[in-house]
Parts: sequence; structure tokens; C-alpha cells
Amino acid sequence: MRLALAQINPLVGDLQGNAERILAAANRAQSDGADVLLTPELSLWGYPPRDLLLQPARTADQAAQLDWLSNQVASDLMVLVGVALPTDDDRAPGLTNSIALVHRRGWRAVAHKQLLPSYDVFDERRYFRPGTGPNLLQLPNGQRLGLTICEDLWVDDTLQRERLAGPDPIEQLIPEQPDVVINLAASPFDADKPLLRHKLAATAAHRLNCPVVYLNQVGGNDELVFDGSSFVMSASGEPVLELPCCCDQISLWDSEADPARPHRSPYDPLDQLFRALVLGVRDYARKCGFQQALLGLSGGIDSGLVAVIATAALGADQVSTLLMPSPWSSDGSIDDAVALATRLGLKTTTLPIRPLMDGFDTTLNPALGSDPSGVTAENLQSRIRGTLLMAVANQEGQLLLTTGNKSELAVGYCTLYGDMNGGLAVIGDLYKTSVFALCDWLDSPASQHCRQDYHLPEQGELVGEAIRRKPPSAELRPDQKDSDSLPDYSALDALLKDLIQERRHGEDLIAAGHDPALVGRVQQMLKRAEFKRRQAAPLLKVSPQAFGSGWRLPIACG
Repeated sequence: MRLALAQINPLVGDLQGNAERILAAANRAQSDGADVLLTPELSLWGYPPRDLLLQPARTADQAAQLDWLSNQVASDLMVLVGVALPTDDDRAPGLTNSIALVHRRGWRAVAHKQLLPSYDVFDERRYFRPGTGPNLLQLPNGQRLGLTICEDLWVDDTLQRERLAGPDPIEQLIPEQPDVVINLAASPFDADKPLLRHKLAATAAHRLNCPVVYLNQVGGNDELVFDGSSFVMSASGEPVLELPCCCDQISLWDSEADPARPHRSPYDPLDQLFRALVLGVRDYARKCGFQQALLGLSGGIDSGLVAVIATAALGADQVSTLLMPSPWSSDGSIDDAVALATRLGLKTTTLPIRPLMDGFDTTLNPALGSDPSGVTAENLQSRIRGTLLMAVANQEGQLLLTTGNKSELAVGYCTLYGDMNGGLAVIGDLYKTSVFALCDWLDSPASQHCRQDYHLPEQGELVGEAIRRKPPSAELRPDQKDSDSLPDYSALDALLKDLIQERRHGEDLIAAGHDPALVGRVQQMLKRAEFKRRQAAPLLKVSPQAFGSGWRLPIACG
């Protein structure tokens, strides 16, 4: 049996376009001699379609697209398509997350997802009913395919933190003795997932004594980045085929070929993280209709990293930068920003903000009785810069990229309607320590292949040692350092990970040896900044717990 794995990048809600993408994959699979083409979970819709699923016209269009596909595919090819099928009654939710078998003679449902995630960014129980199993498809040649959809594979209590209550679709398949188990997935990227997916598939392969084919969607859809990284796991729990991270690909796997030579790709978490961020920016811009991007370049490490990511995603000729020095901007920062832009080949425009600062002082003096001072004056600088960036982006039709990191967003060390202005927060899910780590990697030989793949300069620095080694500073007052207002980032980030990702209580952290005053301070900052995060630009989720649709804390709470 020859299975074609189509790791494709659908556009959410574009049923016709996605059907055409599936057909193109089917034509390729046919020419490669495949018997069955596999496409990801909800491949006809793109994942996650969210409330588009509630529009009856799209559901009706789905049937038309499936009919069209059936008429177009080669007579001897079978295609598994991810669909959202209406139930046969009027009760809500009125859909199932399903797999349709499409061939020249028509199409029919062959599997329904049993475990519906409704945690973090997922909300499938809003739209779908759980199916029942086992889901088994017997092919004309007598071979038996066990069919599962994404979460249906996540049933090992020892490997995952929380297993959904419900059936065990893998256990259901044991008495059916499938020849191969298929898992069609739409699993967003985070740094821990690639290895975890391998472990889950290997466990299932051992339980069923057969290979497991894991096929994941690829592409950025709003805040989510799907890395692909599809694979085939042998019955012995060894990967025998791996598709690349963060790019489209169609690969053929022959179940009857000699599986004795396992294949394992080198795994570099920082390489995958960078590729995920690049894909997220590229697809967010492309799918939202932007060709060009703009960012403010300060000479600091955050904007430096965003500049490299944007260049890799869109090309240097499509990325512009503004330098907006104030009286407190150091000569070193301006020089570092210009040097970075020169290395990357980016257009720069310098707009000093001193005249605008003076204008605000003059205008506000009657209301305040004096010139703005303290945090008010600092925030005005940030808001002036945010206004200039928005004005240029509006005029030029550019996507404005914000450059703040997760540590700042967590504790509110950012200015609403200032540096938070923009259409996409590129590194809003990277702690400051992760920003430093990624920049160190970019400037090391380990990033060589990545540089080549994204047509970045292959020789010399990208971010630059001067930027990587300088103490972080917002430069909103003379000789300002982040450390004036915040704990050391290594200590801060460790606490934030415990509070945000692990959901640990402050008392537990104190009992574990953390300084009580620091814990209380960080907890208070995290709580007080919620109103800012609620108004922040969408960010690219690359961690198990990001600020976004999966973070749902109230603003006013005890």
C-alpha cells in the first residue's frame, strides 16, 4: 500500500481554494503511484475555522466542493479529506469533525473525531459532537486502515499532562488489527511538541503492532503556527519517514517497503522555533493581504530579532524600518540599529521625536500645570513613536509589526497605544531570556542552514554582538535600564513560566525557595497588566501557554 502524505497549507474558510489545493496534491500523488492520499484534519476548511462553521452557506458549499473533487480525482486514487459534516438532527452542536473518503465514484464519511479538545486555544465542543469508534476503513485490496483525528492519538497518561476524559480510540482499534493507523492532525507548534508527537505515535505503534502515519497541517493561521513535521512511525516505534518542519511537502510511503532503516532528522529546538516564527509572519501577512511590513528599529535586541524574522519571512525589499530617536537615545543604539539594517539590506528612515515631545509639553502644560514628567513623559515618547509607525503603515499599506516580548507583556512593561501598536506581535510569546538565546543562535554557525533557506546573509553577524551584549533599556529617560524597573530577566522569566505555564500558586513558589517579596511583586504586576494584554496585537503562539485566545483571565478579579 502506497500512501501519499500531503502536508499542505490551507487558507481558513476558503473551501474552493482548499479543494483545489487537495486536487493538486491528488494529481501529484497519482503521478507518484499512490493508492491513497492523506490530507490533514479539516483540510477542506483549514484549522481552526471557528465560527465560520456556524455559517450554513459554507456547510452547503462543502458538499459542492466534495462533489467537485470526486469528479476530478483519478479513477484509481482514494483521498482522505478532513471535513465538518452536519448531523442528522436539529440539536446543537450540529457538526462532527470527520474524515471523508473521496474517489471517482463519490464520497462518504468514514471516521468521526472522538476526543474534542476544549482547552487552551481549542474550542471544538462549541461546534462538534464526539464520534464513536472504532474507525476502520477496509480498502479494496483487503488492507485495513485505522482512522484517528488529532487528539484521538493523545491518550497516554504518562506522556501528557492532562488526558481528555473519554474513550481511548487506540485501544478500540486493538481487536480490529489494522495494518496501518492514520492520524490526520492540525496540531499547532510549540517547542515541546515535535518530540512528544513522536513518543505518542511510538506508544500507539507498540500497542497496535503496526505503523502509525501522522500527518499534520502546515502554515500560520492567525496566532497559531502549524509546523507540519509529519512522519511515519514503524511498528517498532522508529521513524521511517519524516517531512520537514514549516514547509509544504508531499511524500510517498510504501507500507510494503523494507522498514529496517530508520530515519531520524536532526532536531534543533532553536532552528524549529525560528522557522515557526518566520512561517507565522509570512502567512499572517500573506493571508491578510499584506506584501510589506514595517517596524520600529531601536538598536535593542527585541526589534533586532523581529527585523531578522521579518526579513526571512518577506524579503529585505519588503521590510521597512523607522528609527525614532529621542534626546535619551544613545549614539550606540542609533549606530547599532543602522548597522543591523545595513547587514540585512533594510530601508531605514530616521524621524527624531524631540519636536513632537516639545509640542506635547506645550499643549499639556495648561492641563497639568507643568510639563509631563515621570511615567507620563515616558509613555508619551512611546505613544509618539506608535503614532508615527501607524501613520506610515497606514499610508504605505504595510503590516506594522510590534517588537515587545512576553516578559514585558506579562508584567505590563509596555505602553498601551504606544509600542503595543501594530497588527502582529511577532515575539509576544518569547520570554526575554528566549530572545537572547535565539539571537545568540542566529549569530552562531548552527544557524547556517536556516540562513541559506531564507536567503539571509550567510557570513558574519545578523543581530550583532553589540546588540546582544548591551544591557536592555527602553531609553525613555537618561541612563535608563530595564533593571531599574524589573527584576533580573533570568529570575523574572523563571517565575513567569511557573505562574503562566504551570499555573503555580505564589505560596508554592515561596515554599520552593523563591523570594517572597519578589513572588508577590511579580504576581501583582502580572495581574495588573491584564487590561493591556486584552488590547494587544495578535501574537504568534510558540509555547504551551501564550497570551491570546487560550489565556482567559478576568481583568477585574480578586
